[in-house]
Amino acid sequence: MMSDFGFKGMTVLFKIVDFFYPYVAKRVQLFGIEPGMTVVDYGCGPGRYTVEIARLVRNTGKVFAIDIKDIALRVVTQKAVNLHLHNIETKLATGYYSGIADSIADMVVAIDIFFGIQDPQAFLAELARISKDTATLIIDGGHISPKETRARIEKTGLWPVIEQEKDFFRCKKRSV
Repeated sequence: MMSDFGFKGMTVLFKIVDFFYPYVAKRVQLFGIEPGMTVVDYGCGPGRYTVEIARLVRNTGKVFAIDIKDIALRVVTQKAVNLHLHNIETKLATGYYSGIADSIADMVVAIDIFFGIQDPQAFLAELARISKDTATLIIDGGHISPKETRARIEKTGLWPVIEQEKDFFRCKKRSV
């Protein structure tokens, strides 16, 4: 797990990158987010995606920002206050448990965290638990290859890959 100092450094680096190359807003447009949706940004970090998702779901939607680091949730909360975004709720994850109610999410976004997931079965099971039967999962491998990412997802049998975009996978929750 990253130290608070490392997190602060990463946040500053992201601010610089986003200033010169604002790709996050463009990337989020590809996810299929619509007004009124409930979206979970699992592994939200400093909220780069959380803020863009909150803008897309508008006031009729909701965004749950989940992270294992309290400092990340404090940063996201401050961004929400500064930007007057009232549709963001933060939750501190314990292990993979998000603290969100069952079957609430229309979409789960897990960006740049899957490489660090030690137990993909448990992680993807938690995402399935919090997701509606019709939910979509948007996930990338972060620092592992797309081939390895896909293999790890498919091995669990929980989220069949329905589409591989340039830099992320779109999955649908397995029907039970």
